[in-house]
Amino acid sequence: MPFDWNLVGVSVITVFVSELGDKSQIAAIALGGRTSYPKAVFLGNASTLVLASFLGVLLGEGTAQILPAQIVKGIAAIGFALMAIRLLWPNAESNG
Repeated sequence: MPFDWNLVGVSVITVFVSELGDKSQIAAIALGGRTSYPKAVFLGNASTLVLASFLGVLLGEGTAQILPAQIVKGIAAIGFALMAIRLLWPNAESNG
């Protein structure tokens, strides 16, 4: 089984950048600042990220077995576009 180091690098950079400033990182900062066991906070956060990534890869692999890659990419693109539009759309609650 060949190993693609380029794909590993892209994955690391993508996840690292997307997780910066994430609510989970803010929670890690808050928990790490309040405890005398920062290693436990690190272990908990790291294991959670590994588990979430593992489930994402399994879901992606399963989806790839059912749907063609172009359809999966299209669904992802539409989903991200909808999230972007929602973030830019004025919120009636925040206008007050």
